[in-house]
Amino acid sequence: MIPPSGTAPASAGVNEPATPIRLGMAGLGLAGAFMIRAVAAHPRIALCAAMDPLERPRQAFARDFGAPTYERFEDLCGDPSVEAIYIASPHRHHAPQAVEALQHGKHVLVEKPLALTLEDCDRVIEAAERTGLNVIVGHTHAFDPNIRHMRALIESGEVGTLGMILSFNYNDFLLRPHRRDEFDDPESGGIAFNQVLHQIEIIRLLGGGLVASVRANMGGLDRARAAPGHCAAFLEFENGAVATLAYSGYDFFDSDEWHDWIAEGGTRKQPGRQGETRRAFHARQGDVEAHQTLGYGGRTLALEQPHLPHFGLIVVTCERGDLRLSPNGVTLHGIEGTRQQCRPGLVGPARATRLMHSGWQSGKGGGAFTTQGGGRRPSRRFSPCYARRRSGARSRCAVRRRCRSGSAAPSIAPDRRLTLPYLPLI
Repeated sequence: MIPPSGTAPASAGVNEPATPIRLGMAGLGLAGAFMIRAVAAHPRIALCAAMDPLERPRQAFARDFGAPTYERFEDLCGDPSVEAIYIASPHRHHAPQAVEALQHGKHVLVEKPLALTLEDCDRVIEAAERTGLNVIVGHTHAFDPNIRHMRALIESGEVGTLGMILSFNYNDFLLRPHRRDEFDDPESGGIAFNQVLHQIEIIRLLGGGLVASVRANMGGLDRARAAPGHCAAFLEFENGAVATLAYSGYDFFDSDEWHDWIAEGGTRKQPGRQGETRRAFHARQGDVEAHQTLGYGGRTLALEQPHLPHFGLIVVTCERGDLRLSPNGVTLHGIEGTRQQCRPGLVGPARATRLMHSGWQSGKGGGAFTTQGGGRRPSRRFSPCYARRRSGARSRCAVRRRCRSGSAAPSIAPDRRLTLPYLPLI
């Protein structure tokens, strides 16, 4: 049972504002359901309306919150009680819906990706600057407390010069229930914008500098799911650091085995269940109904996270030691031995709640166009991912920055230099 929206948790301060932001939800699927859980626990946000083309999640939302629901996005935008809209619709709708919401005078919180092209990112930015309203892009793993702590350790100089970053995640994403169009490229982006983008956001946050080049390859091996399912990429920063990412979604090896069997959301998972998602995929007749059950009202979501969230394994090599994510913080393997740096008090629905807090600060406290922690140009955070998609499609290429925002992204031949803009890190 989800507590009423705006109900302050036990840890909330005594000076919480009397009038929280009135938030409307656009999309009551998987992402929307998780965000509703976070919003319901946040004292500064109040759910007041929702939109979804499907009747079942609309009925569940109306039942739980006593709020109006709409089938069409434009009707949600026209609701005068809504101050801000959280967009959790399919990827291809993010940019046009963000622009429409801004034109109706609503602040916007939008699931990643902001858009599927840099040109559409710039259209949203221009709309935000024209209306003077705020936009936040929900790169939620950049809010993970252990990732933020790792970044702080790097910045402090305690571990010396940053040398390289490894991001490694093997899961079952490809075989989970999905919409029919979810792997259409470029219409939805597939694993590039659904999974690999999390790794890129983490790498860029930890790297602390300009990404000078990207080399990548992406491919598909599962004939039953005609879509890319794995990716490898190599990123070079202008500060000399490098990063490697590996991603696989075929439901063979589960890298959570190397993270004490803690799932992405911070909950404990039963060991040795690799292959169950694959078997379920081959057993069902189609994905449509199974995917709809993942939406709001279709299942019960845990309200607490006993451990910190993560997105695979992260190891950072520095001058005086290696930093590794652990279920409850960061492990430092240094000159003086190995020690665990725990982060007590940061369990619970932490990452999504911090995103909601940023939304409150932008909406009530004012501020410029922002992304996960204050950068002015979200299109530039997508640049390495957009480049990686093109690089993988053409086997091998280098991607260089220094193009002004808004310029058209040219096609890429192998080894051709492509200039892309850059988003300042938080």
